[in-house]
Amino acid sequence: MDTATAPVPELVCPAGNLPSLKAAVDNGADWVYMGLKDETNARNFAGLNFDAASASEGLRYAHAAGARMLLAINTYPQGLAATRWQRAIDGAADLGLDAVILADAGLMQYAARRHPQLRLHLSVQTSATNYEAINFYQEQFGIQRAVLPRVLSLAQIAGVINNTTVPIEVFGFGSLCVMVEGRCALSSYVTGESPNTRGVCSPAKAVRWEKHGDTLESRLNGILIDRFAEGENAGYPTLCKGRFTVEDETYYAIEDPSSLNAMELLPELVKIGVTAIKIEGRQRSPAYVAAVTRIWRAAIDAHTRDAAHFAIQADWASGLARVAEGQQHTLGAYHRKWK
Repeated sequence: MDTATAPVPELVCPAGNLPSLKAAVDNGADWVYMGLKDETNARNFAGLNFDAASASEGLRYAHAAGARMLLAINTYPQGLAATRWQRAIDGAADLGLDAVILADAGLMQYAARRHPQLRLHLSVQTSATNYEAINFYQEQFGIQRAVLPRVLSLAQIAGVINNTTVPIEVFGFGSLCVMVEGRCALSSYVTGESPNTRGVCSPAKAVRWEKHGDTLESRLNGILIDRFAEGENAGYPTLCKGRFTVEDETYYAIEDPSSLNAMELLPELVKIGVTAIKIEGRQRSPAYVAAVTRIWRAAIDAHTRDAAHFAIQADWASGLARVAEGQQHTLGAYHRKWK
């Protein structure tokens, strides 16, 4: 796709609560995405998310600024509890939300039949990594956007875009997952609760912090995940980002704590026709949301004004580095030599 004719990517930003939503909108988000205070969404942490009143206020605030609002209903209902997920869809339609993000095919069918006017986005939790899957969901349920898992290279993303008419959204910044989203069983292996059904990886009730002299230990359901020396940055314990001893060497054996930062690939993402760039972080603070939204808004606008001379500014790089997980970042799967 010719960069001169490529559409400007929309910026999709996280809202774990009303202050974060306002921070995203105030700093230039085109879309904000949020969840309800239950297991219908994949960030089901205490103190996060929205009830009907705060969702209504968030929608009013977003629309007043020209932004749009998404409701993430991106976990998988189980048995008789499915009515809770269906009520979430009904509520989104009644409230007049701009779209819902769905992972479960049964819920897509319900939404398409019950609320045909409601815009459907395919969640990253669906694990749709190829155009055949995306085209299936479009044909069956009329999805109008698909969010790709963070395991595809740029060339693979381009291949998807070239073979579907569904607009494609990709992640630009935020925490990484070593697994294909929607397919991880690590947390459920340790805690007995799947993030795909309960809405949370490493549920807070299973997390314990223990101090032993100058050492801080983090445990998940009694299993030692990591040890931190005095003054060392201690991240939230997840099994994939724990330090383990393998053949007498202790290290991050599965995945380093690091954030995806695809800003240097912005010109290529525009060139291949990416419709939207998503920022991860509904569990992060309003300050994080404000900083990342502001920087990515500035970068997208700078590229739109003068693509030929686009360059990452020093204050953008330092600002993102300060909020990156583990204070380090990576291009993840977007840029790799292996296939």
